[in-house]
Amino acid sequence: MQGSAEKLACFRQPRTPKSLAIVLTYAVGLGGCTVGPNFARPDAPPAARYTRDTLRGEDASASGNVQHIALGREIEGNWWTLFHSDAIDQLVTQALAHNRSLAASMATLAQAQEFALARAGSQYPQLDLTAGAGRQQYGKQFLGPIGIPPFTYFAVTPTVSYALDYTGGVARSVEQQYALAEVEQHQRDAAYLTVTGQAVMQTLTIASVRAQIATVETILAQDRDNLRLVQTAFDNGSVAREDVVSAQSQIANDMTLLPPLRQELAKSRHALSVVLGRAPANELPADVDLAQITLPLQVPVSLPSELAHRRPDILAAEARLHAATSAVGVAQSNLYPKIELTASVGQQSLKADQIFDKSNNAWSIIAGLTAPIFDGGTLRAEKRAAVDAMRASAATYEQTVLEAFAQVADLLEGLDHDAEQLDAQDHAQQAAQSSLDLARISYKEGNAGVLQVLDAERSYQQARLGYVRAVAQRYLDTVQLFLALGGTSPSASLETASSQSAPLSRDTAQLRSESPDVF
Repeated sequence: MQGSAEKLACFRQPRTPKSLAIVLTYAVGLGGCTVGPNFARPDAPPAARYTRDTLRGEDASASGNVQHIALGREIEGNWWTLFHSDAIDQLVTQALAHNRSLAASMATLAQAQEFALARAGSQYPQLDLTAGAGRQQYGKQFLGPIGIPPFTYFAVTPTVSYALDYTGGVARSVEQQYALAEVEQHQRDAAYLTVTGQAVMQTLTIASVRAQIATVETILAQDRDNLRLVQTAFDNGSVAREDVVSAQSQIANDMTLLPPLRQELAKSRHALSVVLGRAPANELPADVDLAQITLPLQVPVSLPSELAHRRPDILAAEARLHAATSAVGVAQSNLYPKIELTASVGQQSLKADQIFDKSNNAWSIIAGLTAPIFDGGTLRAEKRAAVDAMRASAATYEQTVLEAFAQVADLLEGLDHDAEQLDAQDHAQQAAQSSLDLARISYKEGNAGVLQVLDAERSYQQARLGYVRAVAQRYLDTVQLFLALGGTSPSASLETASSQSAPLSRDTAQLRSESPDVF
């Protein structure tokens, strides 16, 4: 303590410019203390699985059409490549290169990184240079009876200022700004995940709707065959006029299925255009058939402890908690006095050619202190508010983790139920086809009426459309599961996209290398 007292006493003694470096070196050394809580990354959840009961897919072997849930495995490479579709790969690449929302997210990340770097600069001494030349005469108000003739002056004065961060308030504010930049990084990752997911989802939706439209058109063709059959029987006098009207009514009813499907197809194509960064009027790549897309039979599912460290929304909530924790330190440091050190060494002369003479040296060393005395409880209330905000961020983080686990659990259960639904729809379709074939044979032989044929057709229509939708839903739920698991790291894909057209943010590694050690 005695050594420190001696060093502090030296601030009160006149100093020459040569001692300025010593003063600033000591001032920097005083900034080692940091008030406020240190951020600790939340522990990974102890859960070993997402669902309480073992799923059927966990016990299934990857054979036939059964999807195997590989719990504890990570996705290798880009998740969409598991569908083994070159068309999907190309669409995702185009989306990453041209999507406007992703470009905006990258620019926002770059902005946040620059704000963090700008705030980090406040930790260092600030050096400024002022220079001037002029002619001046002082009046009686300033000098009284003393008269000084007008004079010309020349001056060059570098000034060094430093905010003595002995409480660590500045360091905490820098830490907070870097945490906010990390939030934007995870928001960028979330935008990347959304863009890749939307590109694949809309492609699958288009393929699904096209398959449903083809199914309805097949059903309509069968309806027309039935109408011709009934019309022939009517012409022969073997059936009544009501049978013909019933067949015509069946065609009309089935025709009502097409407009909603065509509207859904148009909306999906427009949505895909937006994801690709194109106007809806622009031409899209050729549509992909659902049969050309391979359903992943091996579904890698990371453990809950890993999910908490890879999903962008969870990581963003963690970074917000970090920022809120740092804000407590900033608020606490405001309760302490602020110390500002300023030093200047300059040259002042009445003649320009003599400005750098030793006799024209001018210097100053100033230490200023500002301490809060009475503020009506504002600063302490601000600190309590910061603590409350930190607690709210902690609760939000925990809620985000729980919702993420629930989303993955829902989708895992969904895949199990999709398999059951597909089996049921397949059996229903086969049964409806057999019933329709028998009804037609009975009708031709005169053992059944046209109403029985039409009822069998309605059953087959529902079973056929249900089967197509069940197939598509299995694809869509698989995509949703990959997205809920956080997908894959965007770094490699974004570097590939940047070589084409998308503007990229600064390298995150550079940001981290310049970040102060605040932990």
